[in-house]
Amino acid sequence: MPDYRLGDIIDDYCVRCKRIMNHAIVSVMNNEPAKVRCRTCHSDHDYRHEQPPPPKTDPRKAALFNEVLKKVDPDGAAPETEAVEETAQEAPKAKAKSKARK
Repeated sequence: MPDYRLGDIIDDYCVRCKRIMNHAIVSVMNNEPAKVRCRTCHSDHDYRHEQPPPPKTDPRKAALFNEVLKKVDPDGAAPETEAVEETAQEAPKAKAKSKARK
């Protein structure tokens, strides 16, 4: 394990940039970085060990939403998959049309 010093550059997940970026160490506790500063957006945050935060999805909301959809349209699951497949097939056609116009 390397010795961390103030001002050293390390990679960490930036909360504002939402990417793993270069960070400067701002504070050290027990020979581990405690706070870091993003060198891109200059925001200070706790050292996250290059781990993004967990997604903010609430499984209860999704279950309730799906339950309401089933009550409105019981066969709603099948058309959704067909719609996704149709849009996937339309995308290459749209690119071909735009190239033909140029």
